[in-house]
Amino acid sequence: MTDVTDVTDVTEVFEEHRTVLMGVAYRMLGRVADAEDVVQEAWLRWSATDHDQVREPRAFLVRVTTRLAIDRLRHLQSRREAYVGPWLPEPCVTEFGPTVPDTAERAVLADSVSLAVLVVLESLSPLERAVFVLREAFGFPFSEIALTLDRSEAAVRQLAGRARKHVDAGRPRYKVDPAERRDLTERFLAAAVEGDLEGLMSLLAPDVRLVGDSGGKAKAPLRVLESADKVGRFLHSVVAKVVGEAGEVEVRFIEINGAESLFILVDGKPDNVFQLGVADGRIQDVYIVRNPDKLAALVR
Repeated sequence: MTDVTDVTDVTEVFEEHRTVLMGVAYRMLGRVADAEDVVQEAWLRWSATDHDQVREPRAFLVRVTTRLAIDRLRHLQSRREAYVGPWLPEPCVTEFGPTVPDTAERAVLADSVSLAVLVVLESLSPLERAVFVLREAFGFPFSEIALTLDRSEAAVRQLAGRARKHVDAGRPRYKVDPAERRDLTERFLAAAVEGDLEGLMSLLAPDVRLVGDSGGKAKAPLRVLESADKVGRFLHSVVAKVVGEAGEVEVRFIEINGAESLFILVDGKPDNVFQLGVADGRIQDVYIVRNPDKLAALVR
């Protein structure tokens, strides 16, 4: 049994597991602020717990966080049905740090938090999503997930199978080399800024898709654009307008949701996050987040 005897011990134990709790909550909810709220509520529950009765603090905290996230997700789903235009998760700066030294483990974590996978997770039920996150992203055993969700192990295995099948069908089928993504992103940026439509089009796959999230609070397509012609001409016109009419434009390369991305500021204010999905030397997906509510945390 873990000895948690005073306020200092209680706080230290919680902080030791905070990163995992944020990881679970963010993958469940797709929004940093909601994840932070859930983790804060988990802290309140933890601080009020009789710690002498807790044998495994990590398991206890993950269980509390997951259940809180499920409750919040059920509430959020009704709000998202009224969301204006396509929905993308709130961009999250990812830095997995020294606790994830293994390259393969880091790749699993990065994939589970990618924009593409989080979009697919939106179509799962809250229970399916919880099972997928706990099992696929963090490797929890089915027995522990069953205890967390108050379900039988057989039921959890069924949920896991359905979730895995659904995610595999919806996620991109390509594996992206980081160097290739960086190269294509730089070439794309150069062609767009220079107004080189032909060069821009040459980088796009014929069936490229563009998903723009504005929440109705900024200019972005209200539906997914498909085909190189539509996506290329849209991006060409948008970049030309920004370059011609905007004030001071700053472009930063940062890792967002496990992949290098562009964070673009105009006159010092966040304008958008721009991320590419690439395969076979071509751009397959373009993700643009312009909803100002989803960019504020990046500045902080």
